[in-house]
Amino acid sequence: MKKLLLSCLAIAMLSLPVSAQYYSPVLGGELSNSAATSVADIDEVMPRMKAIGLNTVLVPAYWELIEPEEGSFDFTTVDRVIDRARENSLKVIFLWFGAWKNSMSCYAPLWFKRDTKRFPRAMTRTGKPLEIASCFSDNVLQADLRAFTKFMEQIAAKNRNDKVVTMIQIENEIGMLEDARDHSPLAEKVYRQQVPAKLLKALKMNKKGTWSEVFGHDVYADEKFMAYHYACYVEHLAKQARQIYDVPLYVNAAMNSRGRKPGEYPSAGPLAHLIDFWRCGAPTIDFIAPDIYDAGFKGWAARYALPGNPLFIPETRCNSNAALRALYTIGEYRALGFSPFAIDQAPDNVTDQITQSYRLINQLTPLLNRHPCSWGLLFDQSDKERIIDDDGLCMTARHFFTLPWDSRATDGTTWPEGGGMIIRLAKHEYIVAGNGLVVEFQTRSERQQHEAKVLGEDGFADAGKQTQQSSAVNKPFTGKRLGLGYVDQVSVSQDGTLHYIRRDNGDQSHQGRHARISVGEYKILHIKLYEY
Repeated sequence: MKKLLLSCLAIAMLSLPVSAQYYSPVLGGELSNSAATSVADIDEVMPRMKAIGLNTVLVPAYWELIEPEEGSFDFTTVDRVIDRARENSLKVIFLWFGAWKNSMSCYAPLWFKRDTKRFPRAMTRTGKPLEIASCFSDNVLQADLRAFTKFMEQIAAKNRNDKVVTMIQIENEIGMLEDARDHSPLAEKVYRQQVPAKLLKALKMNKKGTWSEVFGHDVYADEKFMAYHYACYVEHLAKQARQIYDVPLYVNAAMNSRGRKPGEYPSAGPLAHLIDFWRCGAPTIDFIAPDIYDAGFKGWAARYALPGNPLFIPETRCNSNAALRALYTIGEYRALGFSPFAIDQAPDNVTDQITQSYRLINQLTPLLNRHPCSWGLLFDQSDKERIIDDDGLCMTARHFFTLPWDSRATDGTTWPEGGGMIIRLAKHEYIVAGNGLVVEFQTRSERQQHEAKVLGEDGFADAGKQTQQSSAVNKPFTGKRLGLGYVDQVSVSQDGTLHYIRRDNGDQSHQGRHARISVGEYKILHIKLYEY
């Protein structure tokens, strides 16, 4: 059941028949935290999201608004989100802001917050109570579960005829702060117990004992203890959700970045290095997802594109680089989707680029469905080049500013990211799409004998510039070379048909040396090669 669900997640998101097996990624945007707290907010924001080019909006569902008084439920904002999404032909992913949001219990209702006897807090090792509900309290779980159950029942009722709501995120960036684990009396009682046999089996460990006996006493051991028990808590909500409204379920994680230790970042969240603990504790959850705000986007994405864990990026920084990161994520990983955070607050120069990027992805999706081989490209000032060997055909892709004649490359400003994706259509036939990139094509033997010369924009040797020669430069050339048959700018229709716009040759292909898309342009190029 779960394997089938994982393979068809993207299909379910847009309510297409499973038999179609049609990949259609979430081109999303997450609303800022308070953007859907009133009917007026929702009415204003949903048409704007449609105009930007999103197909899916990620929207918080706030426990404090849904159950303002204990046992009394109000679904005004939830219903309005679904209604306005339906009117604007948008899908919705709801984010359950229940017991925890960014570690804290800030979205729990006031009646819950005030009653710390019934709903105890997590504590540091010094006994300091935190604004974090303890996951070891059954009262906390039952209150959260009751509200979440009512929420899921309401979604099921509102989506009886069409699945506007396509996924559910349970809680938000769960994790302990200030300490690596909860030291409250309830937590300490569990900590002194034996590690569950099912976890030891999942970790393939033969050792038995208490948590400290099995894992040790440092903050990383404490994090493992918390990860398993956070996962067990989430599993209660996930099992209930699955019985009520069967859509993909996931949890998101704040990254363990910048050299911080557990507790300095939200300890024990659904992080890649803790995935075995989360899979054991919460088997009903379909995947864990990274919220990427730090540098090194490609590295973070790679950590979560794991077997059995399809990549979905529910949150990332909404800036001028987000548009290209979407193209990279889809091209490299066939990701379930991509979603910049607080897109409702982004300036026009950022949303305009996201619109252009999503427009390209929509056009490219039929080709991605027909052709299984694609690559993502993402470059910046320190990571400028990627070499792809496609069964002996070598593609050298670079940032556009590696071309020596563009003055923006050397004016002292930070390079905007460049990149996109490459799709192989057939032997010697490719699609290159994106913004701010250049691609050269060579046979493998040609590349091995390559002599890199510094050329001017006219293609002639640049006087006074050093030529980088390979050790084989004075040997007789062997094998064949690749040439550009043509480079055409195209658009792509919904059935995958390519429509010619114009031909790039001469100065636009550096006299047949490469295909390129300059910084600031979003294009699709259709390339045919030949050997000689």
